[in-house]
Amino acid sequence: MLAARSLTLEAPASNDSVAGAESVLDSIERLSRWLEIHDYRGYDTFDGLNARYVRPLTFNNPLLRIVLQQGVRRFPLNLRPFLGVTPERSTKGMGFLARGFIRLYQCTSDATWRNRAESMLEWLVENQSPGYRGACWGNHFDYQSRSVFVKALSPSVVWTSLIGHAFLDAYEQFGSAKYLDTAVSCCEHIDRDLGAYREGDTRCIHYFPTSTHQVHNANTLGASLLARTSSYVENSAWLDLAMRAMQYTANYQRDNGSWYYGEAGNLHWVDNFHTAYVLDCFKWYVNATNDRRFERQMMGGYQYWKETFFLSDGTPRYYDRKTLPLDIQCCSQAIDTLVFFRDRDPGGLELALKVAQWTIKHMQDRSGYFYYRRYSRGIVNKTPTLHWGQATMMCALAGLYQALVGSKHASKSLTVTAL
Repeated sequence: MLAARSLTLEAPASNDSVAGAESVLDSIERLSRWLEIHDYRGYDTFDGLNARYVRPLTFNNPLLRIVLQQGVRRFPLNLRPFLGVTPERSTKGMGFLARGFIRLYQCTSDATWRNRAESMLEWLVENQSPGYRGACWGNHFDYQSRSVFVKALSPSVVWTSLIGHAFLDAYEQFGSAKYLDTAVSCCEHIDRDLGAYREGDTRCIHYFPTSTHQVHNANTLGASLLARTSSYVENSAWLDLAMRAMQYTANYQRDNGSWYYGEAGNLHWVDNFHTAYVLDCFKWYVNATNDRRFERQMMGGYQYWKETFFLSDGTPRYYDRKTLPLDIQCCSQAIDTLVFFRDRDPGGLELALKVAQWTIKHMQDRSGYFYYRRYSRGIVNKTPTLHWGQATMMCALAGLYQALVGSKHASKSLTVTAL
């Protein structure tokens, strides 16, 4: 654990922004302290199959595995300590934390944040999924979905792509070739190990090496990393696959601007954070390639998402047809996407701050961590999940703070305590 010290961060000089930046900064400080105290370990939403006391009672039956996994996930109290599930580090969580710490370093120049980011990235290099032809990562637990059973450490294109973006962030900020090399290795995994569903001239990148179902956020995340990495290494094959994958998802945009989570009949739902993932990916693709062919789909989807998934006070709704549960992943990803699109939507930053302030007020514990879900005013699942909550909120709040701060030289400094 780092020794207690004073960090000098920056708050914008504009009086209209100071209060918002201060509240975000205070939240970051409290969350940072909690993460350090807990050694960057926590639970995961889907770690129920790590329940060593009761897992044998599933008898390796897929239905019973789903019952255990979903029961642990959905029960309003945290059953994990009683079932033998222990807090662990998460690969996806460490990727989000690295991105958040890089952002904090960018707007403060404080080496503490750089050291933390580099520590996260080093841990990720040392904790890759073994046996594949490129860098990749997966869960630290078995996972049973409606359609497939995934063993622990099996790589996911979602995990690998989001972590790959963290390495590209590090390359852009620190200039070390080793970070670009890891991102390139991630793309080699996507290209060589995953495969893709073919539909005409389009492709849909597979979620896992063992899966074949079409999931839009997984497909576009893989494509976004291929495109962004290719802007540095000029790989025409990766660019072509990225374009064809983005075209697949563009083709399946619904008339109202939304996308189903996936195209199989049991995957036909529309939710907040998966939609935001897809929007981010279209923007990453456009930024990396200057290819504007998906501009209409991207902005139509963004307009639909912004008009559908937020209440007037900033509450982020979960589904297109209902608000509950109030989920921390919807909060964090909403903040991140709104900040990302602020160059296209002048009102996006204001809404991002509103969502952040709602989340800090209603979802952050006094000890600093964020709750998993609110099912109603009185029923709150306070489980301290790591990647689903703490890491994504650190990344999102850091990005929001960075956007609010603006130019460091036009700001006044605030001194806060961090570990």
